[in-house]
Order: sequence, then structure tokens, then C-alpha cells
Amino acid sequence: MTGAPFHLTMPERRLTSVVFASPHSGRDYAASFLSSSILDEHTIRSSEDAFVEDLLEAVPGFGAPLLAALAPRAYVDVNRSADELDPALIDGIRPSVHNPRVASGLGVIPRVVAGGRAIYNGKLSRQEAEARIDGIWRPYHDCLHSLMESALAQFGEAILVDMHSMPHEAMDSIAAAGAKRPEIVIGDRFGAAAAPAIVEHIEAAFAEAGFRTLRNAPFAGAYITQTYGRPSRGMHAVQIEIDRSLYMNEREIRPNGNYLGFKRVLAGILSEIAKIGKGRGQMPLAAE
Repeated sequence: MTGAPFHLTMPERRLTSVVFASPHSGRDYAASFLSSSILDEHTIRSSEDAFVEDLLEAVPGFGAPLLAALAPRAYVDVNRSADELDPALIDGIRPSVHNPRVASGLGVIPRVVAGGRAIYNGKLSRQEAEARIDGIWRPYHDCLHSLMESALAQFGEAILVDMHSMPHEAMDSIAAAGAKRPEIVIGDRFGAAAAPAIVEHIEAAFAEAGFRTLRNAPFAGAYITQTYGRPSRGMHAVQIEIDRSLYMNEREIRPNGNYLGFKRVLAGILSEIAKIGKGRGQMPLAAE
């Protein structure tokens, strides 16, 4: 992979302890990667959180940093631990403790995209896997760690808002049970990754804009939320999943007619979320 592994947009002046990130919207599909895959260029994008970084475009104007991965999730997944290596894909890796993500092909170097479709015909060398981790995964997390630590130093707390999108069908089981289909899923690792007041504020911002929300089902947050959510240290992490059908044509992977309207509404919500971390008046949240 060539080029930078992420894009960081800093505000003119940092006004909030909130850090916004989009780890799965990268679409820098190098020709060498595409040629090594048995999937076509459209199918390989099916795991991508398409356009999320663009939906977050207004964030720096609210005084918050915006970190967006450029490398695609299908190439290396920064929302996995660097040691979640798949023995079914990578040569020289011995099976260890059962990890359901790795077993399903969704380790740090994914074996499949959405729907369980294999990316490769054969295995990758361990050297190739480690090169991806060293060149993309580590720089992304070095940057994210730095953003969180600087927020903690400046504001007395750090709040990571990790933005994702989910297939519309992800909520089919909930809708089938007779409940209204949620449009936003907020994950805080069942209360372990963020103070309750922060999660409640985020949930209220979406609800007041007219969106149906649900917590932790079926997405409670993965590696990033688990790693950066340390409320006892004043570090909080919340994962937000947005129903893709609100703003895009999932089959064609392109914005739909609601895209610009949704982006404007979301900007208002993001502004409210950014306000959570403005000023040291929020420091008591760290003790909750």
C-alpha cells in the first residue's frame, strides 16, 4: 500500500475533549491489492463504511479533531488487535485461543468481506501481514493514542466517538421481533467503556433529531472501544453505528437522494456531541 494510512484534520483551535474517528471508511484500494484478490472492485468494498468520513466533515469546525483511515478495512482492520492473526489466511500462524472474530475471517488482516466472501485464493505470508500492521495499523493507533492523551492533558478527560455504518439488514432480527427498527446503535461495551452521562448525552442528541436508537445490540464496540475506553482514567470511548440506508444506496455503494439532508442533520448532532467535552466542567464524569 502506498501513501499515508490515515488523514487527520485538526481544528483551528481545539475546544473540546471529544475526538471523532472513522476507522472503516478508507477506500485507498491499491492496484496491487486488487490484483491479489479474487473479488471484483465493487464486491471488495462491501465491508467498507462508505462515505462516513465525509459525513463527519463538519467536525473540525466544532473544535474537535477528525481522524479517518485511508487504507480499506478489507486490507487491514484497525478495529482489531494487532495480534488477531488468522491462521487460515496467514502462513506460520498457529491456532491459539478461540477468537470468534478471527474464526469468522475478520481478524486484523481480513480473510473475507461482508457475507463471508473470500478475498484471496490462498494464503498470505506472515511478512506481508506484519508489513500491513507496521505500515498502517501502528501509525493509525499511534495517532489516535496521541489525540486521546493530548485531550486528557488539555481538558482533564478524553472522549472518543468512533463512527461506523451498518447494513440495513443488521437490524432485521429486531424488526422481525415486532420492535421498531433502530437506525442508530450506540456501543459502550455495556457500560464499561464510557461514563453513563456521556452515552446518555449522545443518545439524546440522536433522539432529539428524530432517530431511533439502541444500545449495544448487535454492536457493543470492538477493539477500539475496548482499548480506549478507560473511564477510571478519564478516557471514554463510544462506538456509533449508522444505518447505511439513511444516506446511501448499499447495493450500488453511492449516496442516495437523502445524502445531503442527512449530512446536514448529522452535523447538528455532532455539534451537540462535541459540546459534551467543552470545558473542564466535565471532569467529574471520569469518576462515574
